[in-house]
Amino acid sequence: MGQDPTKPALPWNKTRVSSRLGIEYPIIQGPLGGVPTQQLTAAVSNFGGLGSFGAHGWSPSAIKDVIAEIRALTSKPFAMNLWVSMEDEGAFTSSREAFARSLAPLAGHIHALGGTLPAYRPYVATKFEDQARVLLDAKVPVFSFIYGIPPKEILDECRAQGILIIGSATTPDEAVVLEQAGVDVIAASGFEAGGHRGSFLRPAEESLTGTFSLVPQVADAVSVPVVAAGGIADARGIVAAFALGAEGAQLGTAFLACEVSGANARHRDAILNGGARRTALTKGFTGRLARGIDNRLLEELNRPGVEILPYPLQRTLVRGLAIPAEKAAKTDLLPLWAGQSANLSRQSDVKTLFEALVSEVSAIAGPVLRWSRDESGK
Repeated sequence: MGQDPTKPALPWNKTRVSSRLGIEYPIIQGPLGGVPTQQLTAAVSNFGGLGSFGAHGWSPSAIKDVIAEIRALTSKPFAMNLWVSMEDEGAFTSSREAFARSLAPLAGHIHALGGTLPAYRPYVATKFEDQARVLLDAKVPVFSFIYGIPPKEILDECRAQGILIIGSATTPDEAVVLEQAGVDVIAASGFEAGGHRGSFLRPAEESLTGTFSLVPQVADAVSVPVVAAGGIADARGIVAAFALGAEGAQLGTAFLACEVSGANARHRDAILNGGARRTALTKGFTGRLARGIDNRLLEELNRPGVEILPYPLQRTLVRGLAIPAEKAAKTDLLPLWAGQSANLSRQSDVKTLFEALVSEVSAIAGPVLRWSRDESGK
């Protein structure tokens, strides 16, 4: 593993990640849950990376349509991403009274913006197994997931159909369990990442390892190839990830800033023009710990005593504010996802971004990285 000065340098993009996934460059577009588009997913794949579509909030029928639309835009490999754990404990039993208490901090803003207060409704789940069945029936090229490990029969069917499997780990222990489950690639997700990271062995608050520390620990703990994720936004981050033992890099916020990402214009502008200098972790946006731009809404929901509903009830509740806030261009009242390196994002055009990453990594990596990895492992 790592550098071997006795062997000739190989092109930086020739790693087990690129080989196993069938892509030209080991650059993965992070699945952007909540704001994904088929256009972004296909574009990244067409440029030689791995485009990903975050489908965890979608119905099985909608996922089927999305897959067909992506396939109409690209013949290259792409990933569909799901959450194994679809709801938190208490989502089914959360009461009308709890809903009213959690709505209280948002109600004044919703009224001021001319919105309609959301009404309490008992939670009705979408089953992970039903979503996964669509991916299996469609024989998607890559199945990626966070927040746990799918049942063995689903992973067995993936392997039988030649579907590549990417699991997400936020600690070395999670990576070991994923390898034991038979995944093909592990995404080591540091706490710098924007949005949700998907901790599953311990609470997210107890799994806050940074990418710089997490990647080499995971690379040493497992034999399958590792993709670094979290706080990577430019070529320097990609090269650093490789030096730490990764064989691929996943970027989320940098792609989120692109026009085809599905993010609203104010969200993209905040990332590209200095509005994301400060990010913070919160449960207030969805009920699960995630990183977003530190704005008025985040700070208000992080105040002591504010009651947060279980995931995904809190997510639905906050959407009742987000819809009128977006119409009114009130960025300070929107949940805006971003990682800690958001300020390094420079491009709004996905083609320009991807080409810059490839050319700049090539310029940096050529003289300094020598690879001894091959298909036989470490």
